[in-house]
Amino acid sequence: MEFSKPGTTSDSAAERTRRRGARPGAAYSALIGSVASRALPLPLRGLAYRAFARMVGANLDETELDLGEYSSLGDFFARKLRAGARTVDGAADAIIAPCDGVIAARGTAVDGALVQAKGRSYQLADLVATEELASRLTGGAYETIYLSPRDYHRVHAPVAAQIVSYDYIPGTLWPVNRWATNRREGLLARNERVVIRLNAGALGHVAVVMVGAAGVGNIRLAHAPDSAVFRGSWRASGERRRIELSGVSVRRGDELGAFRLGSTVVMVFEPGKVSLTGEVGQAVQFGQRIGGAT
Repeated sequence: MEFSKPGTTSDSAAERTRRRGARPGAAYSALIGSVASRALPLPLRGLAYRAFARMVGANLDETELDLGEYSSLGDFFARKLRAGARTVDGAADAIIAPCDGVIAARGTAVDGALVQAKGRSYQLADLVATEELASRLTGGAYETIYLSPRDYHRVHAPVAAQIVSYDYIPGTLWPVNRWATNRREGLLARNERVVIRLNAGALGHVAVVMVGAAGVGNIRLAHAPDSAVFRGSWRASGERRRIELSGVSVRRGDELGAFRLGSTVVMVFEPGKVSLTGEVGQAVQFGQRIGGAT
């Protein structure tokens, strides 16, 4: 496992300062992250989480643990599901939803462009911040899933693959709900994010991008060291970071990471490898079939 800083060796202190100052939502997210990580007194936990669940519509029947065992709101957000709460589609050619949420966009990255919302698009190269990966995926199928505060917040592998690398890309922390994506140009390629690169064998390389948002305290990765929780010094530095992995295989449905609060996942596949299904506005759940190999 190797840490590096792609494309940052020539960054000046002034440029890093400019980027830090240009990240709206960072202070708010830091505050929310601090609050979310603060332990609640045991007698208050059940009351607090039930009240929150009623407010946003979260399903408490799916939680792995008793509510009192989640010491903080952040732990509750990143909760695991109880056994049997989801079924991962077992068909050999299945592409599954990597998370719970609502389909915000689906299509083909023609000329490297992805739809963010009606009338607004952004460039794949800006999203993944790697020209080589963007070139490999241009013309491929993509799907964007928005996770609201009601949803299960862990992200899983849509296909069996090897994890090649994680790229942490600093950025803004604007909200990523429908209102914001309809109004802010290139929002998903401007917000802080982690690009998870998978090598899925016959299906080629796949990008699973976890996009941060206002209020997201951190993004936790399942196969990275504890130091690779993207907050604190990594966020403050304003620098890109890469973790390269070797020999880390995941099955379809294995966990890749978790959000501490709601956000967005973008999946992009190589051209001609898969066909994705679903309509914009459709709710999906982790493990559900949303496409297949072609």
